[in-house]
Amino acid sequence: MNAVKPRREMYAESTREALLQTGREMFLERGYPAVAAEDLVRAAGLSRGALYHHFGGKQGLFEAVFEEQEQRAVRRITAATADHDDPWQQFLAALDAALDICAERDYRELVFLQGPLALGWSRWRELDQRYFGGLLAARIRTLLASGLIQNHPAELLAAAVDGCITELCLRVAESEDIPAARRDAGRLLRALLTGLATTAPREHPSD
Repeated sequence: MNAVKPRREMYAESTREALLQTGREMFLERGYPAVAAEDLVRAAGLSRGALYHHFGGKQGLFEAVFEEQEQRAVRRITAATADHDDPWQQFLAALDAALDICAERDYRELVFLQGPLALGWSRWRELDQRYFGGLLAARIRTLLASGLIQNHPAELLAAAVDGCITELCLRVAESEDIPAARRDAGRLLRALLTGLATTAPREHPSD
């Protein structure tokens, strides 16, 4: 039998969700620096106390919005690998999905364009490693164990590939022609990664 949540708990959840939704919309519309805490709570129809109770302030709310984007991205990247049995094809599918996500407005705006400014570079990198970086490192270890990638230290390989795709995602996010930048980034990333493979990889369906 499912327990019914207490009314106070339900109210807390709805308050938190209202702040998240309002924050996401306002950060996208105005940009992090132009959004004041007072604007957030007024738009959400809540008090400043609610904002500080749930998130500690505007920056904490932005971080929660940021993590929400990253969690969705990880789920999508993981799902993109489900159609492939071969570890190398799973790896390419994961990176293709990551580039696709970087090309989407909400993600590129909140994670790549506003994220470093709002959170600071160190915190931004820490969160990247928690989500995409961790996923990437796991894929690298699988490739090493399968003998499909040259035998370099796993942490260095993951850092090199993560740095490469992060920079490509930033370029895609900042481009005036997102589709073209996404396409070019995918081709370049594929060419670079093929150089790390121990055997000539089979063509990926998205080529």
